[in-house]
Amino acid sequence: MLRVALADAERMDLVPRNVAKAAKPPALGRTERRALTPEEAKSLLSALTGDRLESLFILALATGLRRAELLGLRWSDVDLPGKALFVRQTLQRTDHGLVFVPPKTHRSARPLPLSALAVRALEAQRVRQAKERLAAGEVWSDLGLVFASTIGTAMEPRNVKRRFEQLRVAAGLDWLHLHDLRHAFATFLLDQGEELRTVMELLGHSTIRMTADTYGHVLPARARQAASAIDRILGQEGTA
Repeated sequence: MLRVALADAERMDLVPRNVAKAAKPPALGRTERRALTPEEAKSLLSALTGDRLESLFILALATGLRRAELLGLRWSDVDLPGKALFVRQTLQRTDHGLVFVPPKTHRSARPLPLSALAVRALEAQRVRQAKERLAAGEVWSDLGLVFASTIGTAMEPRNVKRRFEQLRVAAGLDWLHLHDLRHAFATFLLDQGEELRTVMELLGHSTIRMTADTYGHVLPARARQAASAIDRILGQEGTA
């Protein structure tokens, strides 16, 4: 309101200049994102059971991979015996359609260890895809993608998002977004006492500051756990 009034006054030569132009609005506070609880995660996993994209969503929760990274993942990037995968390309939508591009930064191009849950999801996906490949026959496009369409081509990211939105409703988690699975992965690790730098590396963040800014709300709880750990170590529990 003041900015508009001063602009009118400047236009009518009532004031030499509109000083409000140089004023910067106060920075908006960061909105704390709601985190998925372990109980809610189990409800989600139950709702995913049997879905064609079950393994994709499980891997998102179990590795923290971004949607673009999941859709760019190839079987040649997966080492199931070694329980690891490597992020080497992502799938992006451009004006020219869907294209595979390298990760944005060198930290985004990263190896990831696989939990037992992630390994089982990938094994199930390999079996599911083998059946789809057999059904598709000659129309199958062999791009080597872990998560592909029913004929082997790249999946439309918007369709993946749309399917997740349907499944989250079945799980009673209407507020949940696909990217929140990445957030849940990091939060679960920090809650269990994992080092911030390790979480940074797993997420592929460019700096530890980015990780701290995003997940700083988890750190006070960890500090309290650390204080309790000192009491346990020194045998001082309940003496304060």
